[in-house]
Amino acid sequence: MIIWIAIISLILIGLALVVIELIFIPGTTVVGIIGVICVGFGLVLVFNNFGTTAGWTVTGVTGVFSLGVLIYAFRSGAWNKFALKQTIDSRVNEDIPIDLEIGDEGITRSALRPIGKGEFKDREYEVRSLGELVDSNTRIKVIKVDNRKIFVEPIN
Repeated sequence: MIIWIAIISLILIGLALVVIELIFIPGTTVVGIIGVICVGFGLVLVFNNFGTTAGWTVTGVTGVFSLGVLIYAFRSGAWNKFALKQTIDSRVNEDIPIDLEIGDEGITRSALRPIGKGEFKDREYEVRSLGELVDSNTRIKVIKVDNRKIFVEPIN
């Protein structure tokens, strides 16, 4: 009896991990691979402990159950609760005229890692450093403005 509990637990945990892979963290494949390994190990236990008839029966039941869960999930719209329905169509500094010149001084309003917010002449812009990390509330100056990208460096 305890072996059946272990087998059913492995199969259910494996299937749950595969579903988690599909819904919550797609693209990582690690969780999905672990899930497939759990299901496979559970099925191997059935074949080794109860023979081929029981093994193929449990394999068939697992396959039908998995297919049924996927069909139900797609038809019920369960996937739509997790799907991104909005798109980002704005661009950086697009709606703000950039009237900054090289040498203008300002202050960071967020940390630049290397991109963040900077304030110049009482206006906030998205600015970027040349790769260095700059803390919030650090004095900065403009060193380059290129195609709506504002490059800054900290003032020492």
